[in-house]
Amino acid sequence: MNEDNHLLFAIKHYENPHGATMEDFEEDLKRFKYIKRLLKKYLTQGDLKHHLILNHIIICFNVFGEATIPLIFFKIEKEYWSLLKTFLIFLNRIPEYPRTGLDDIPLHDECHKILTSI
Repeated sequence: MNEDNHLLFAIKHYENPHGATMEDFEEDLKRFKYIKRLLKKYLTQGDLKHHLILNHIIICFNVFGEATIPLIFFKIEKEYWSLLKTFLIFLNRIPEYPRTGLDDIPLHDECHKILTSI
């Protein structure tokens, strides 16, 4: 996936059961930005809005299905991948097989503690 084809990939996998318009698609695509913003806020200010992040990730899976995983890691920089993986593991969304580069990303310990206390 790259800048040239990520939008096509997202459109191909987009499935909104409530009748999708282009505006709905763009709004759902913005959720990746919101997730990134919330993760950045946590790393810079220590404020983890885990329920809001979980809600955005769940909605992404509802409309993009399993394509959410490649989309989210494409749209969000590597510095946030440990946090992202921790949320995805919590939601049981990372497949065990096949082994991928995601297996090499460590969990974020503090985030993991917060999520397991829910």
